[in-house]
Amino acid sequence: MGGLVARALLTLKNFKPELINLLITQATPHVAPVMPLDKYLTDFYTAVNNHWILKAQDLRNLTTLSVAGGFRDYQVRSGLAFLPRLSQHDSALSVVSSAVPRAWASTDHLSIVWCKELILATIRAFFDLIDENTRQITQDPKKRMSVLNHHFVRHPAKMYEENPEAFTHLTGAFNWITVKASKWTYSVYNGSDGKYFSFPLASHRKSYSHVYCENSMLDTSSWIYGCMNTNSSMCLEAADLSWRAELLPTTKVVMLKLLDYPSLSHIVIQVPPAVGNKYTLGCEFFKEDSRTVQLPVTHLFSFGFSSSKILLNSTGLLYNVQLQHFNQIYQAFKIYIDSHCQSLKERKPSVYRLHIPWSYEDSITVAKVPSLAEISAKLHIAQPHSDSSLPELNIYSSPDCQYEVILKTSLLQVLGQIVRFHAGAFPVYIVSNILLTYGGQLSTLRSTGQCSDFSLELVRTAKPYKVEPLISIVVFLQGFNWFREIWESLSLPEVDAAVLSSQDAWFPLVSLILFLFGTGIAYWSGVFFSTSLRLFSSLWLTLIRPPELQKDKLITPSRLCGMISLALVSWTTCGAFSVLIVYLQYLFKVVKLHVTVRAEQNMHNRDSGHSKETSQNSSTHTVKAQSSGDSISEATQSPSNNKTSAEAVNSLKMHITVLNLFTWIVLLNLPSLIYWLKNLRYNVRLDPDPCRSTAIILVCILEILMNSNTSEVKSSKLLKIAAKVPLPLSVAMLAFGRMHLYRVPHFVTFSLLLHVLCCFV
Repeated sequence: MGGLVARALLTLKNFKPELINLLITQATPHVAPVMPLDKYLTDFYTAVNNHWILKAQDLRNLTTLSVAGGFRDYQVRSGLAFLPRLSQHDSALSVVSSAVPRAWASTDHLSIVWCKELILATIRAFFDLIDENTRQITQDPKKRMSVLNHHFVRHPAKMYEENPEAFTHLTGAFNWITVKASKWTYSVYNGSDGKYFSFPLASHRKSYSHVYCENSMLDTSSWIYGCMNTNSSMCLEAADLSWRAELLPTTKVVMLKLLDYPSLSHIVIQVPPAVGNKYTLGCEFFKEDSRTVQLPVTHLFSFGFSSSKILLNSTGLLYNVQLQHFNQIYQAFKIYIDSHCQSLKERKPSVYRLHIPWSYEDSITVAKVPSLAEISAKLHIAQPHSDSSLPELNIYSSPDCQYEVILKTSLLQVLGQIVRFHAGAFPVYIVSNILLTYGGQLSTLRSTGQCSDFSLELVRTAKPYKVEPLISIVVFLQGFNWFREIWESLSLPEVDAAVLSSQDAWFPLVSLILFLFGTGIAYWSGVFFSTSLRLFSSLWLTLIRPPELQKDKLITPSRLCGMISLALVSWTTCGAFSVLIVYLQYLFKVVKLHVTVRAEQNMHNRDSGHSKETSQNSSTHTVKAQSSGDSISEATQSPSNNKTSAEAVNSLKMHITVLNLFTWIVLLNLPSLIYWLKNLRYNVRLDPDPCRSTAIILVCILEILMNSNTSEVKSSKLLKIAAKVPLPLSVAMLAFGRMHLYRVPHFVTFSLLLHVLCCFV
């Protein structure tokens, strides 16, 4: 979050933007908060991002680099760390650590600050950013971007130079060797003499479009040049083409399009004398079409049963496999590259690079040859609508080897992408499921007079077709101007699904999958909650005598004082703190009720067994009239006890659901409580407090609700409304709460308020 605070400095009125000219952030969620838990946080993000967009011209002197951690960062997904590249100027650079030269590794959210490879890249960039005259960070924005691109995007395997010399003198008593073949490899061993290998271009321009060269000597010296001497294969002055090279984990490579260099007559490869070194070089001329193949990706619903295959049956040094129709964040594939070689001699490792042209999120894999390599293909950012380029799998291969590329949809990684992009919305779907269950229990109580179990009611009522179609219809209609005008005239907020669709982070089935996830989590959380209650009640029954079952009054003077006290605690300290207190109080009440119900049921079971035994004895022996009269009296009392016990069971089931619902409200308010506790030594009152007003209302509602009974609710005139309201509230929660989690407690509070009113009306 420090990166966001640094950007927020520029929104201050008295802050001068010219005071800073470089900002480097690591794993900072610039686009949106990971969990939008309160309105202050979302408003802060909106203010910062809008300021940077509106004041783009004023910030053109500020160079910003954002480094994301990649797929190993489970806390901040890399898509949130990408800064918008504004059209007015190009001073923002966003990269993923897996694409950073000499790092080539994904980092988690903590290791990104101590990853040695990233530390070295950052330090090297800092040294190159220093102006020799001022001994400060350079004031030239073009140089700053050039340095950052050199160290974080494309490294030519050379030390950075601001203005490299256009021509270099080729000196040294080296042998000049002319190579006319279209493909050439050379191995350097210890004791080899220095050589210049010259490749005349005139004979290759008609047949080939590109030249590709590679060098496994990973030093920083120049090694490839371009000559303009048309009369001889030797030249004393040449253009240094080493700046066009790119550093990879095991080699440095350069690919030149011959049409871009019409004045060059020769390509020259310099091989210095080898002193204790062993390395290989290679060059080849080729047509781009012959080394570029297209591989259509498998459909999302193939579930990994079908695959796309292609066999690269050639002996080239480079292949480009273009992945067609791979442009959405919910797509995820496993790519298997099976290499076979004609002989078993030692070869340099192959390098496989998944290149995403619209963002710097490449990933590189190094594999031995022959071998079967596995690559995961998935995106951090969907393809922009204005971009038509294709992702590529670059294979830097070993000669005389065949490569078979097999691509399959990975269902597990597709689900992983859904979780990565939408895990923050899980609480909304879970609470929505519990709210539907809560409404179903109220409806059952109204129709049958009995309250059903939480798990049974969840299975019966939590159906996605009750909520999803309406939201999809609204999103569809918002594509029409007339509907959007009506929507805005009603001052309704934008549907979150429409916003996510505009960001290419949404597709129709994702909501169904998330809803089913929410149903499963709600079910198992209910099972865990019920099991915990049984354990607590068993411990209570073991240690303490169970209380008697009695009907509590809704409001007493002592409870009213407690309600006012907790409201004052909310107002003067922290709303989440008072919510936690009333939650613990409610939990104690439910455990106590659970103990009482179990004790009553155990007593009733013993009485029933005793009554059966007495009846059996009376049928075989003569029994006194008084004894018979006692049995009748006991039998006449049991229906009343059964009714009281049944009401207690119904009340317990309802309280368990309300407490389950309230648990998630406490969890959503927990960050405010943690923040308040950490800053308690500085200030007793949390200001601003995002949940103060909601907490005061919840305290008042739950102080009454925890003492309520289903017998009071069954006869209420408002029960029909209270039972029907949770459904539209669930729809509204999913429509407006996915990207605004702080709205969830408001919907739950309104539903519980109706429940409280049912106790009085």
